[in-house]
Amino acid sequence: MKYRRLGHSGLKVSEISLGSWLTFGNTINAGQAESIIHKAYESGINFFDCANVYAGGEAERVMGKALNSFPRESFVVTTKAFWPMGEGPNDRGLSRKHIIEQVHASLARMELDYVDVFYCHRYDHETPLEETLRAIDDLIRQGKILYAGVSEWTAAQIQEAVSIADRFLLNRIVVNQPQYNMFHRDAEEEIIPMSEKNGLSQVAWSPLAQGVLTGKYKEGKIPQNSRAANAEVNSWVKKIIDDIVTRKVELLEEVANNLNITMAQLALAWILRQPNVASTLVGASHPDQIVENVQASEVILSYEVLQRIEEILAI
Repeated sequence: MKYRRLGHSGLKVSEISLGSWLTFGNTINAGQAESIIHKAYESGINFFDCANVYAGGEAERVMGKALNSFPRESFVVTTKAFWPMGEGPNDRGLSRKHIIEQVHASLARMELDYVDVFYCHRYDHETPLEETLRAIDDLIRQGKILYAGVSEWTAAQIQEAVSIADRFLLNRIVVNQPQYNMFHRDAEEEIIPMSEKNGLSQVAWSPLAQGVLTGKYKEGKIPQNSRAANAEVNSWVKKIIDDIVTRKVELLEEVANNLNITMAQLALAWILRQPNVASTLVGASHPDQIVENVQASEVILSYEVLQRIEEILAI
């Protein structure tokens, strides 16, 4: 496993990280999740991603229990807040009240004294950005979170947050978590150039396009034992798959076969070609998937291979 710095911070994270959206506490039971987390740790993954809203907090409980087997200094764990966690008017968003309450709740569920990275899970148009950033800065100064990040913010929103932090001498955002894969490249246009200028890294989610880039859905069929059998994942997969995508996946599989690697390893290595990407998140329903995915950290794609991928994606 290789490791990269998270933004301009001194924190180093594994190039492959383990996520928990739609798995832990949901389609994966606690025993399976612990096996997956332990295999990830044994394979060199030190970066584990979670959020308060995943399975209504159960994902945090499962992840926290599994990670507590290891020395705290040896892993990096994240959580997030924004989406509703209750029915009340203050049970959502990025107000000072909601952020501080949710960080405390996440720490309790994970049985931790601090989380390494706290993400603003989306942009809150109803809360002044300065209020959000000051609340995060206070939590950093209290040692309850160490670094700040955002997910699915626009380049303009991130730039505004950086400017406010600099103006008021607050801790800066060091990481952004965008959806990024061969079929979803919006981050390349504005997000990555702006992040490189301001010292932020990307942590890519959905690198395999909800499994489409593993090749298992290339005929448009959803195997009953696959994660896409879950209704929420299924809807994502159906939005992606069409005849053109199916043809692209077939051609990409030829590229992977010629390199003697799997489709998943090709897709992950393609993301890691970007120096601004610190890590790419993978999900897993079985420990064997972890073993396969971590090997992508060792794959270096040549200029010729990257050019061939671009030709395929342009079809």
